[in-house]
Amino acid sequence: MSTRHDGTAGLHELPARTTVLDLVRAGLPAALEAGTAALAGPAVPVGSVRLLPPLAAPTVRDFVAFEEHVEGMVAPSGEPVAPEWYQAPTFYFTNPYALIGAFDDVAVPPGSRRFDFELEVAVVVGSVDGVAGASLTPAAAREHVFGYTVLNDWSARDLQFREMAVKLGPAKGKDSATTLGPWLVTADELEPYRDDEGFLALDMRVSVNGVEVGQDLLSNMGWPFEELIAYASRGTEVRAGDVLGSGTCGNGGCLAELWGRRGEQTPPPLRPGDVVEMTVEGIGTIRNRVVEGLELPPVRPARPRPRTRKRTA
Repeated sequence: MSTRHDGTAGLHELPARTTVLDLVRAGLPAALEAGTAALAGPAVPVGSVRLLPPLAAPTVRDFVAFEEHVEGMVAPSGEPVAPEWYQAPTFYFTNPYALIGAFDDVAVPPGSRRFDFELEVAVVVGSVDGVAGASLTPAAAREHVFGYTVLNDWSARDLQFREMAVKLGPAKGKDSATTLGPWLVTADELEPYRDDEGFLALDMRVSVNGVEVGQDLLSNMGWPFEELIAYASRGTEVRAGDVLGSGTCGNGGCLAELWGRRGEQTPPPLRPGDVVEMTVEGIGTIRNRVVEGLELPPVRPARPRPRTRKRTA
């Protein structure tokens, strides 16, 4: 547990063998009790440890909830945002094994030449005594909100766009790394930022090598988080520890949006040595350096097949 989100204070150890995921599954009231108890112990300087992702998430869903981001992504086609975007939230499942910490290096995915970031906030689902996480109403889903963290959905745009041309994915374009951190801030701490429509008006900023390239408010989402959770639970269930990303914010929340609006790759794709820093008001800052990735053999293309229906003798 952390006593401050700005890195000026220290970390306090939880009871032996207790994880953050354990606390999320215990529910917010029990977690707050455990946090208060942990504060009685000695503090460890933040700078003396490597920050891992705040929790080992069993699943990670990522939505596309910012209209302005979608506008930028479709700008090269000259088409408006698809009407289906407005009808209901859309998400995909990403790789929970690829979560990295707030200040870890991130490798360029094999074969990618258009590497990108995505500035997002993620909500973490918690448990509620006596209430299953199946087909929740938005009101019930709000009770299941444990807390929030910053999410960077690293994206290999060249791989992603090839996959999505097949009307499936994204897959390898998105599963190499996802940053979560630096903290999991409990829902009660961010209530002062909630506006009259239920959105969290948090300032979001991203810079590359110290130059700011994007800024937005989290309240520009098309749906508040409780509606995203409710949608994810329709006809199925969400469980404690599940992570749901907001999707990329607008106004430079990723490079691809800027490329779409400008008609050129300015700023250029990320390269080894670039440092991407994201700050979300009330949550904190993550900072990752891009490093060289693996050089693997090219993927073999599909072989033409004769479509024989019977085995020859």
